[in-house]
Formats: sequence, C-alpha cells, structure tokens
Amino acid sequence: MEQQIQIFTDGACRGNPGFGGWGVLLKYKGHEKKLSGHEPFTTNNRMELTAAIEGLSAIKVEGVKVTVTTDSKYVRDGITQWINNWKKNGWRTKEKKLVKNIDLWKKLDDLLKRHEVTWEWVKGHNGHKENEIVDNLATSAITKYLTTLKVSDATLFD
Repeated sequence: MEQQIQIFTDGACRGNPGFGGWGVLLKYKGHEKKLSGHEPFTTNNRMELTAAIEGLSAIKVEGVKVTVTTDSKYVRDGITQWINNWKKNGWRTKEKKLVKNIDLWKKLDDLLKRHEVTWEWVKGHNGHKENEIVDNLATSAITKYLTTLKVSDATLFD
C-alpha cells in the first residue's frame, strides 16, 4: 500500500471575529511536523481554512497522496461539495452573494491542483488524538500572541 501524507488541521478564535490561531500536524512514514500561527483580527472559519492551506503548502513535492483531517464541516463541505458550483457561478453562492473568504478558498483550490487530496471530518473536542494536538497548537498560538501584546483573556473584551 502506498504511503500517504496525513495532515490534521484546526483553527481557533477568541471572539468571532477576534484573535485567531491555526494548527497543523503533518505525518509521513513515522515523521511528524507541527506548524502554527496566528492573526490579530479574524474569524474561526478563516483560521480553519488557513490551517488547511498551510498544511498543504508545507508539502514541497507535487503529485503526492494526501489525507486532510479537519473538524470543520465548513472546510470539508466547502471543498468537497460547494466549491465547484461557486466557481461555475463566478464565486457566488446560490443566493447570488459573493462567497465569504473567497481569497482563502481560491488559495486552497489552487493547492489541490498539486496533489491527490482526500478529506476526512472528525468531531472536535472528542478525544481524537491528532485533533487534540492541532487544537492545542491553534489555541497556544493565540495565547503566545496575546502574551506578546501583554493582553490576557480577561481583558479582551473589557
């Protein structure tokens, strides 16, 4: 059986919109790589998309088989069910509104041309080992960012 790269992703937000973070765990043949980052004012959906984009962008060779596991139905359904109609309709929804987060959806769509990608969904905060790891990466990225600002959770919305 051919080896696949496994990517686990998660996004988090304190406030929505608010301070955001994303986390990625890549696994391949016993090797692991963890990535994370933050944004100062964003939404949870943007962080979920960013995690998938960053995970796929970390793969330096083209044409590999990849499984992306996310706890975001927005990302999984968007990329597997909705995106073809959005593109056909000029990146508009069936209500004729511009697709939200269009910039990130376009980046993700471009990355899918490089690999053979399968999407899996897992329930978040449900004991899935890798999902817990990427959740911790995403939330820790927010905490680290807030620490550099000398802001605590208690003062975010005071």
